[in-house]
Amino acid sequence: MALSQRAKELGIRYFLVSYADLYGVSRAKLVPAQVIDEVAEAGAAFAGFATWLDLTPADPDIFAKPDPNSLIQLPWKLEVGWLAADLWMDGRLLAQAPRNVLKQQMDVAGQLGYELKTGVEPEFFLLTPDGKAISDPRDELSKPCYDQQALTRRYDLISKICDSIQELGWEPYQNDHEDANGQYEINWKYADALTTADRQIFFKYLVKTLAEQHGYRATFMPKPFSQLTGNGCHTHLSMWAKGTKNNLFADSNDACGLSEMAYHFLGGVLHSAEALCAIVNPTVNSFRRLHAATTTSGSTWSPNRISFAGNNRTHMIRIPDGGRVELRLCDNTANPYLAAAAILAVGLDGISQKRVPGNRKDFNVYTDSRQSEELRKLPETLLDALRYLEANTVLNAALGEQVVRAFLKMKQTEWREYNNQVSAWEFRQTVDC
Repeated sequence: MALSQRAKELGIRYFLVSYADLYGVSRAKLVPAQVIDEVAEAGAAFAGFATWLDLTPADPDIFAKPDPNSLIQLPWKLEVGWLAADLWMDGRLLAQAPRNVLKQQMDVAGQLGYELKTGVEPEFFLLTPDGKAISDPRDELSKPCYDQQALTRRYDLISKICDSIQELGWEPYQNDHEDANGQYEINWKYADALTTADRQIFFKYLVKTLAEQHGYRATFMPKPFSQLTGNGCHTHLSMWAKGTKNNLFADSNDACGLSEMAYHFLGGVLHSAEALCAIVNPTVNSFRRLHAATTTSGSTWSPNRISFAGNNRTHMIRIPDGGRVELRLCDNTANPYLAAAAILAVGLDGISQKRVPGNRKDFNVYTDSRQSEELRKLPETLLDALRYLEANTVLNAALGEQVVRAFLKMKQTEWREYNNQVSAWEFRQTVDC
């Protein structure tokens, strides 16, 4: 059915034709419903250099062609429809456009008869409008996770967010106050990797918009407060036989409920973990979450070593139950499409190369220093992670050198800009030396 016809049926007057650049920033044009069919055919024109896509002012326009299957009617403004778009330039799909990268990796998996399904847990803080403090001054417990009182003080907003995604058919199943003061999480059902990435992009937009309407500011920043637990985006992964209900990661005969394929997938993730870190933890601030000191709650809940375990939250990969694994590495500054594409790429490498993840680790990484020292460490800075990515043949081959080169170029520039800043801590430590 044409988008114009759907607009008439749903009462949509305008469409946001949207894409996420390599930084994960959502970009859009507001298109009247009367011309949406023409835009769906030709694409909405953008100057590529104006967003983070490693293009120049000399490059021709990019065209965002909306995917009709991605249509979401804004729950807070039903006359507007949101559409995820694929980017084209010079009559070809733009290689470094993140949604294109994910679709290409899904095609690779599909040719093998596989379909990756993902579920995400995006954590966020609710802040004062100026962003300087958490929004609830009474949220003061040293262990605030699941705090009923603090959760219900934000009932109006949290329930509005949950109601919205329920109306959209995402099947949300729980909302909670997280481990940091002022921190929350809302969970919804898993889906194929592309659908989940579209929803994750829209979820951030929805949460920020509704938070503003309630007088707050929402942030998904990995580590906004040094003394509090950071925002992660734990990602649940399972591989299915394409077009079926057959979960290829499930094996009831295994102690953890995982198949041989699942362990090979894990082996691929562990093999390329340092390079993967650059894509799923792509900011300077990301590494403040990964290598944080103990927080006021007593735990950072974030990985700092490369390992996997059963139902043990101190490791990079957790096996919560049979048929799926939880990658605890990612944060919300990652582009959801690029992150899913990279995870799928290293997982497929593990399957094809039959990489072995080694034995499950059951100790506490945070407290057992002797055993932890035997594990590889995650990169300690963005620069370290970028160097690993540059040298990683798996991701360069799978994602394409043009994609990786564009990502590295922008992130290396970001690192240099950060390195040129003199922090208040440096000044205090050094001014009288």
